[in-house]
Order: sequence, then C-alpha cells, then structure tokens
Amino acid sequence: MSKIRIAALVSGGGTNLQAVIDQIEAGNIPASIEVVVSSREDAYALERARRHGIEHLYIGSKNFPNLKERNNKLEKILEEREIDLILLAGYMQILGGSIIEKYRNRIINIHPSLIPSFCGQGFYGEHVHRAVLEYGVKVTGATVHFVDEGTDTGPIILQKAADVEAGDTVESLAKRVLAAEHELLPLAVKLFAEGRLLVEGRIVRIKGGYFIGEACFDQRIR
Repeated sequence: MSKIRIAALVSGGGTNLQAVIDQIEAGNIPASIEVVVSSREDAYALERARRHGIEHLYIGSKNFPNLKERNNKLEKILEEREIDLILLAGYMQILGGSIIEKYRNRIINIHPSLIPSFCGQGFYGEHVHRAVLEYGVKVTGATVHFVDEGTDTGPIILQKAADVEAGDTVESLAKRVLAAEHELLPLAVKLFAEGRLLVEGRIVRIKGGYFIGEACFDQRIR
C-alpha cells in the first residue's frame, strides 16, 4: 500500500501530532508527515517535528500579517509538497475557503467534545471543558471530523465518550478527554490512509472493522 502525504497544522504543544507520529513510526499508518506548519512561532509542536526530522515552518501573524496572504502561502506549501491529507492538530487559525474547497473531505480536525455539543465559535481548549462542567453533563468526549466551511460542522468520522466524574476540574477532565483524542486521531488518519472512509453527505461510513479501545465496530460496508 502506497503512503499518503500529510501536512500537519498546529498552534500549541502538539501532543496529538506526537500521537500520530508515533503510530506512523511504529508502522501502523501507511503515511508520511511531509511538513508541520505552526501558526505560533514558539509552539512546542515545531520542536517535536524537528526531533523526528520533519520539515517544520512558522506561518503566522508576524511574518504574514495579512490573513489572505497567510492562507495563500499555506496553499502554495500544500501544493508544492503534493499533500493528500491536512491534519489540524490544535490549529488555531482560519483556513481559507479555497483550501477547504480544494481539499474537500481531506482535512481532518480533532475537537474535545462530543459534537454537536459544546462546539462552534468560542468552544476551544479549556473553554470547552469549563462549559461541560458548568452545564453539568455526565458524559463528554472527543470527536474527529472532516472540515467544511463552518466551525466544527463537518461530517463526523469517529467519537469516543469520556465520563465526567465527581470533583472533576478543568485540568482533570481535559486530561481524560486528551487521552481519547490521542486514540481517535491516529485511528482516523489510519482509516483515511487505507482508503476506508466513505463520505455520503453528512455521513461517514467506514469499510471493515476497527477498534476504539476494547470496543470493536464493523459497519460491514464492502
């Protein structure tokens, strides 16, 4: 099976990026990360890329103050490296519409809640977990989805629940949800790389069986 070419877009520490790198290096995902692009110059995710010999670039408000020019530069980088899949691993910038259109159903994002709950404008990072605790829900989780023109509105690929426990703080809940993210994102990349994701409108169907933790899923699509 030929390897797909990935561009990872980041803004922070890059633990989700690391989870994908680890699975690629273990031989579990037929893919290569061609470039890591950060919207923040000091993002630790850039150091993670450096340690694994991956090309890493900063494209942000300092060197590209104009958002349109920033997106044009990003689009050029994606084209030059013949990218098959764009991975948003904590990327805190707005993608240009031309990128979303060109890479339709080839941009994957991870969100720290069970979409459509606690998502959309303003729901990112600790804001999500704080809202979960304030609302009093008993279950939250993580979602991997394709990116469209909306905010957290694209077709859902995978989800995993995480219990909200008595006495949880934002920090303790975030840690539990992050563990789910680290499981889901590499799996979604693997399924994409193996050509096992079929998008039908808003529905993403998965060919063959797969595991999330100890749970086995099989939609029997041929």
